[in-house]
Amino acid sequence: MADLVYPPVIVVIKTFWKYLGIRFIFSGEEHIPSAGSAVLAINHVSYLDFAIAGTAVLPRKRYVRFMAKKEIFDHKLAGPLMRGMHHICVDRDSGSASFVAALRALRAGEIVGIFPEATISRSFEIKELKTGAVRLAMGSNSPVIPTIVWGGQRILTKKVKPDFGRKKVPITVAFGEPLIFEKGQDVDACEAILRTKLKELLTQVQKSYPDSPAGQRWAPARLGGTAPTPEQVEIEWAEHLASKKELEEK
Repeated sequence: MADLVYPPVIVVIKTFWKYLGIRFIFSGEEHIPSAGSAVLAINHVSYLDFAIAGTAVLPRKRYVRFMAKKEIFDHKLAGPLMRGMHHICVDRDSGSASFVAALRALRAGEIVGIFPEATISRSFEIKELKTGAVRLAMGSNSPVIPTIVWGGQRILTKKVKPDFGRKKVPITVAFGEPLIFEKGQDVDACEAILRTKLKELLTQVQKSYPDSPAGQRWAPARLGGTAPTPEQVEIEWAEHLASKKELEEK
């Protein structure tokens, strides 16, 4: 497919990284195929994860077709760009259509990026995963590449004031060894394997990250950071749902 929009968008994004003084640390790039399909299963810690993961793949001379929620495609500015870059719209009311579109892209030899946690992890730990990445891999005979992005949450994440100061923030992207899931395997068991690999890779990235997490809002409580624990996030979400239900009943 013709890529007329992707190249100029990359120029803008690279200019943005340069303005922020981002220091990228990439590892495992050899796991990205130079040709052919793959599913990137990426953790989700910030609103910048799409751009960060896509930037890390560029040295392999590949573009990633990301699966993103419909609201982004509906935006008057972002929507045309997303469609121009051939990203894949995910409409929660019509999940089968987005699955078919992603499957079609993979069968055409594209790399598809998916965030199996579905939403940003406010604890910065690996949440429970949806099974879409595994099912796409099985349906297209594509490898799943566990992918960890780390550091973007220091700039722009959920429920934290953005920080666009030029602080030379280190941002890590690590690609794990490809996982092969074949038709007929238990989807839930394969999803559990993928989650384990993501957790292991996240731990490795955190251990080698150059800045100390102690007392930092961008770091998980497990490492001495002040981000909410997964349990605290669950409680807050349950309270939110209860409050929403109460308002609807009034």
